[in-house]
Amino acid sequence: MNGKFEFKADIAVDDAGVISGIAWPFGTPDRVGDEIAPGAFKSAKAPLPLLFAHDPSQPLGAWDQLEETAKGLQVKGRLLVDDVARAKEVRALVKSGAVTGLSIGFITKSARARRGGGRVIKALDLVEVSLVTVPAHPGARVTSAKSATALIALADAINRASAALQPKASK
Repeated sequence: MNGKFEFKADIAVDDAGVISGIAWPFGTPDRVGDEIAPGAFKSAKAPLPLLFAHDPSQPLGAWDQLEETAKGLQVKGRLLVDDVARAKEVRALVKSGAVTGLSIGFITKSARARRGGGRVIKALDLVEVSLVTVPAHPGARVTSAKSATALIALADAINRASAALQPKASK
């Protein structure tokens, strides 16, 4: 377990904002050599935040269906196009082909070195799935965004949310 928050998808969206895709495909590594093993998503629970580019200040909706299949992690959710102006803009970008990928944000719980570089991730905590512009996974258009600024902001938001969910100590 390294505790590092990481970002690591094929998408379709309709006029109402319903969106689906493969957030992580099994069987091939991403461009940095990381591969996620089947079973790694077993603890993932919906709903999950649907963000733009892993930016916690740009929530667009929620993923309400997560399913690990033989192909990979399938997700389905809804862009809040009637309530969030940025969601409507991003839906237009997806429909035009300007935004073509999905990327997952997660914390590694268990991994081993992968022959040829990278890791095989066997267990993780899925934190969010983002719509992204630049795909990095050659077979599934998965994007990896490992910017320190986005990482720090997202980690801070996750830590604040976690603290808010902790039971208050009684006096």
